[in-house]
Amino acid sequence: MRVLAAMSGGVDSAVAAARAVEAGHDVTGVHLALSRAGGTLRTGSRGCCTIEDALDARRAADLLGIPFYVWDFSERFRDDVIDDFISEYQAGRTPNPCMRCNEKIKFAALLERAIELGFDAVCTGHYATLEDGTGGLELHRASDNAKDQSYVLGVLTAEQLAHTYFPLGQTPSKALVRAEAAERGLSVAQKPDSHDICFIPDGDTRGWLAEKVGAAAGDVVDRSGEVIGSHEGAHAFTVGQRRGLKLGVPASDGKPRFVLEVRPVSNTVVVGPKEALAIGEISGERHSWAGAAPEETSFDCEVQIRAHSEPVPAHAFLSDAGVRVVPDVALDGVAPGQTAVLYVGTRVLGQFTIDKTVSAVPVGA
Repeated sequence: MRVLAAMSGGVDSAVAAARAVEAGHDVTGVHLALSRAGGTLRTGSRGCCTIEDALDARRAADLLGIPFYVWDFSERFRDDVIDDFISEYQAGRTPNPCMRCNEKIKFAALLERAIELGFDAVCTGHYATLEDGTGGLELHRASDNAKDQSYVLGVLTAEQLAHTYFPLGQTPSKALVRAEAAERGLSVAQKPDSHDICFIPDGDTRGWLAEKVGAAAGDVVDRSGEVIGSHEGAHAFTVGQRRGLKLGVPASDGKPRFVLEVRPVSNTVVVGPKEALAIGEISGERHSWAGAAPEETSFDCEVQIRAHSEPVPAHAFLSDAGVRVVPDVALDGVAPGQTAVLYVGTRVLGQFTIDKTVSAVPVGA
């Protein structure tokens, strides 16, 4: 195949590109410049897609003997990921920018350009596998469950899966990938994995959002609507948050309270007991299928609501209104804006953005 290897500058994408070359494919490396802040530098494991990462990717490509390019996707990244992140918080939702980046940048914008240039597939260092199923190509979990990234790939469609290549999916552990990188002479063999939101490398999401959306004072209320405190900006709160609430009225039982809901229209934050974070039902309109769509409108599955959370047995219902999921065991601290990925065994069925949650603990219970 003609393969376009997306090289982030990390060890996973470098080894994935190396394996693609070793498999006999015609490989070209590309690094995506997602920021126009030319002086941005990586700090340890914080941040990614920086100058340092671009240089690391180029060194790996040179060692592999493949052509290498840097493509400027900063404008698309700003529009589809950063601006979306801001608008979702303004709407009182908790977005996942990594999901949006995979959906809009790596497997939409990049893949579109790759196909236009005659490439057969885009190769990445994601830990996931592709398998032939009765309804076509299917997305499955990686062999290394600890590194499995199928959750963040749940946004991929059947058409996109047909042009993707995940060489690391069957690798038993990340340690083996690092050992292979060292054996190949790749300088990134021991480079730390990136974490946190790449465009907020200092990790101060609250401060970053305050600069972007401004701060407006509002009320903190309990589940009955009684005002028990105030805040300086609802965007700074997420469902499940316990610290920094600064409540003026203690709970009657003396127990800590947690953020249960953020209401942007009234600029109100709702708090309550930890048990009220239990969610008995989730639903959403925006959904997609990673391969063939389910034939039934009601089926058993497992639902996962975070990249590294445990999947929970559930039952899903499909209708013109979208997807509704009722878990067998209540989910903890779910917020609108999060992504719910549905599985059957190791297979990713698809995903939806959570629009509505229903508490498993009624008010007054």
